[in-house]
Amino acid sequence: MIHFAWPWALLLLPLPYLVYRLLPPALAAEEAALWVPNLEPFAAARHERSGRSAGRYATYLALLSWLLLVLACARPQWLGDPVELPVSGRDLVLAVDLSGSMQTEDFSLGGSTVARLTALKAVADDFIARRVGDRLGLILFGEQAYVQTPLTFDRRTLRRLLDEAVIGLAGKKTAIGDAIGLAVKRLEPDEGRRRVLILLTDGANTAGRIPPLKAAELAADQGLKIYTIGIGAETMEVGSFFFKHTVNPSADLDEKTLTAIAEKTGGRYFRARDTEQLQKIYALLDRLEPVERKQEIYRPVTELYFWPLGLAMIGALLLMAREPLARLRRPS
Repeated sequence: MIHFAWPWALLLLPLPYLVYRLLPPALAAEEAALWVPNLEPFAAARHERSGRSAGRYATYLALLSWLLLVLACARPQWLGDPVELPVSGRDLVLAVDLSGSMQTEDFSLGGSTVARLTALKAVADDFIARRVGDRLGLILFGEQAYVQTPLTFDRRTLRRLLDEAVIGLAGKKTAIGDAIGLAVKRLEPDEGRRRVLILLTDGANTAGRIPPLKAAELAADQGLKIYTIGIGAETMEVGSFFFKHTVNPSADLDEKTLTAIAEKTGGRYFRARDTEQLQKIYALLDRLEPVERKQEIYRPVTELYFWPLGLAMIGALLLMAREPLARLRRPS
């Protein structure tokens, strides 16, 4: 159906008539008679009737152009059929660690050894795609924490921005407490929505102004549930072709703090040692119970104002070109 976003603009339609009726003519006749030295002015009398006809058409064209211009000002829109959007009533934010240790290649993906962040992106991409009905957000943190994507239903944009994240973008260290504090600030209390933070890191808090446990207490006071995921394998072979030894690439992972953060907020701590475990964790998070909420109705809107606006501009151009064309046609 056709809808006008600004219907009050239609009140401008009678403006030309009001100007014509209320304002005095631009050139008022001051004399009742016209004095001429000879009869040459009357030689072109035969052209007056055609001139009057052309003037009448110009008036109609001007009125039509005004009508189209007013219609464009009213912003006509085409409203599509109503579409029901499933809304779970849950705000879910991913907080992803971009510190230097996330480039450690101890994960396997598609038969190849990849960095932790690469595996995280691949698994999180499917997880985000399944979050129909959730409002999603993305926080990236390293030495500092910042909001990469505010809460949105646009899962495609969030997946793209996560894929574009690179190691060291927020610094080489890890500010877990600041990431939680930023999530608390962004996820304001709402009685109708459940608020969840999924924090993924492979280390310990080595930067930031807010201690992680203090940030967890603030989150608990605000009703924010935090699920923490520790990323990284426990064994990894390093060395040259002839001499290799096994090391623990996750020695710096502070599982005690991550567990305490989750427990303080009513969440859980998960350990992802490889890609398969990370996928299982996301599958478990998929089963989070949403808060019941009615579906929202969305009607797609298509703007139509440019059609009458374009026709009005064409009419105005024809009126502007009328006098030059008349001069070309007028006999000398």
